[in-house]
Amino acid sequence: MDITASIVASRLSAAQRALDVTAGNLANADTPGYRAARVQFTDWLSRQTSTTAPPGGNPIAYVQDRATWREQQQGPISHTGNPLDLALANDGYFTVTTPAGPRLTRDGHFGLKPDGTLADLAGNALLDIGGQPIQLSPADTTITIAGDGTVSSQNGQLGRIGVVQPADPLRLTPEGGTLYRADTPTSQVAAPGIVQGAVEDSNVQPVLEVTRMMDGLRQFQFVTSLMQMENDRQQAAIDKLLPASS
Repeated sequence: MDITASIVASRLSAAQRALDVTAGNLANADTPGYRAARVQFTDWLSRQTSTTAPPGGNPIAYVQDRATWREQQQGPISHTGNPLDLALANDGYFTVTTPAGPRLTRDGHFGLKPDGTLADLAGNALLDIGGQPIQLSPADTTITIAGDGTVSSQNGQLGRIGVVQPADPLRLTPEGGTLYRADTPTSQVAAPGIVQGAVEDSNVQPVLEVTRMMDGLRQFQFVTSLMQMENDRQQAAIDKLLPASS
């Protein structure tokens, strides 16, 4: 087995993965509620067993793509004037129902479906603290949403928007640009700090992401060059050995 080539290939795969993640962040720089993704790489050590290591021998370290996580700092809040747009000033996520089940989101662009159900732009109903859709009637013309999620109109209180926090926010599985599947239990947030008439922007900082992209591209080019040099070295060794053995 060509150990050198395998080590370089693992580094090349890691560099490609880092570029893909950075490109995804840049593509979602204008996506409401989007949180930048980061990749964590670690060493994967290969140790020889049932044999005596040669003098000076060390474990072989490959690059391992260990995990992808999301930065948790809040994005800036933009005021839209739309009374059904909602931003979260504190931690937590809105819950919407999808064909695949409940999903979490911080994208606060909401509107009304034809039947009066409060829903996101994809038509997924926004859920209350009891896990039920919130529905408005045609008579509810003046909508007020308090910081704790209480929805009211001139006809009285209509419900309370549920905002939940997963036990481990780093273990959310993204589905699309703004939806997440919670892989750990969730609990209601007592004080979500909902801001009516506003949305949370992406926390991606485009200038920093472009810098990461340029650095990642340089690393990718360096590893590619290293792989080419290793291939040239092996070919030169073969060219020298073949005439001697013929």
